[in-house]
Amino acid sequence: MPTFDEREKGFESKFKLDQEIAFKVNVRRNKLLGLWAAKEMGLTGPAAEEYAKAVVAADMEKPGHDDVVEKLVKDLAAKGKPISEHRIRSEMDALLAEARKQVTGT
Repeated sequence: MPTFDEREKGFESKFKLDQEIAFKVNVRRNKLLGLWAAKEMGLTGPAAEEYAKAVVAADMEKPGHDDVVEKLVKDLAAKGKPISEHRIRSEMDALLAEARKQVTGT
């Protein structure tokens, strides 16, 4: 029978793994969102990839995902493609499921 310390280490390991997976899923979601926005703005190829990287980096500016939404609203409007915050958040939700599939394989 496992001791309390062994169970505690097991829970800590699982928590750490869950946090790593959640981080990877969010990064993947932001990349997919960046590629989606790039397509909306007419960017393709390397320009689209660079924009997706910029969206991923934008999520590191402050806690939460508002920084990503703000960036996309501003950038899309600047390119003459105004898209509502609500539409962007809906796309984020849809892409979160896709990102989870890509990262975890389920």
